Amino acid sequence: METVKAVWDFFQNEILGMAWLDRAITSLLELTGLDTSDRIGGSIRFFIYDLIKIMVLLAVLIFIISYIQSYFPPQRTKKILGRFHGIGANIIAALLGTVTPFCSCSSIPLFMGFTSAGLPLGVTFSFLISSPMVDLGSLVLLMSIFGWKVAVVYVALGLVIAVAGGTLIEKLHLENQVEEFIRNCKAVDIPQEELHIKDRIKYAYEQVCGTARKVFPYVIIGVGIGAVIHNWIPEEFIIQALGGDNPFGVIISAVAGVPMYADIFGTIPIAEALLGKGALLGVVLSFMMAVTTLSLPSMIMLRKAVKPKLLGIFTAICTTGIIIVGYFFNLIQPLIV
Repeated sequence: METVKAVWDFFQNEILGMAWLDRAITSLLELTGLDTSDRIGGSIRFFIYDLIKIMVLLAVLIFIISYIQSYFPPQRTKKILGRFHGIGANIIAALLGTVTPFCSCSSIPLFMGFTSAGLPLGVTFSFLISSPMVDLGSLVLLMSIFGWKVAVVYVALGLVIAVAGGTLIEKLHLENQVEEFIRNCKAVDIPQEELHIKDRIKYAYEQVCGTARKVFPYVIIGVGIGAVIHNWIPEEFIIQALGGDNPFGVIISAVAGVPMYADIFGTIPIAEALLGKGALLGVVLSFMMAVTTLSLPSMIMLRKAVKPKLLGIFTAICTTGIIIVGYFFNLIQPLIV
């Protein structure tokens, strides 16, 4: 058992967490005469380390997930979802959402296509919720920062929100709240040619390049904010605003995350810095969920496809679920951290 634990700790700290990279960067900066224990040096060390770590993980994860995703083009996904009914369809849709791109804006065009194809509205919303909130990338990244227990519980609760949210929307019969052009659009079933391994590798590589270019500015912003929080904002301020003494910390973090636009890669350094300064785990994770699921740009895009009533219900369901998850994590933090 001790051997298994040692191997896992090595994998989590040295492979996922890239602790070796942190040590190497610290040594190199100190060779230049920079003191990494002060604010300026610490900020530079945090920025370089997190930027390299996140971009490396991003490239590896997107390649793997895109390769898996090549087996689930939109037409095939529609056919898979069309075979299931009831809550089983919501569960399958939520699970399929875990192998789609990382940000909510990328998921909305697929949501429109599924709705146009005649799939039940609740099923498409289960997909739309799970796609940005819980994916394979978030699982691995959360493991690298918070450990496997937090990562598994985060993904499991995210899937619960997706299934419950889609099921509730289905029960409310809100099909008339989808814009006319979506409901009247007839999807064309285009046969999918069989891809060879070389084609899938090429597709995955192109996804890595395209996604990296798209998210790199947001990763820089996220790492920069994280560096400022980590080294310049007093710990007492973070604890007072987002620590255990503030019962509204989860709500504050969830609301603060909505105007931002980022994916899991952009929010990780901010979450890491907040947690290191004393913010509660539930506060940090509710912030991450809000940013990735309810960002303002994605809400603007979704408004093009659905009417205000449905958009409001979707936002209320996600916000309520995120807040509940946040408080739940606060309660179980001593058990899983």
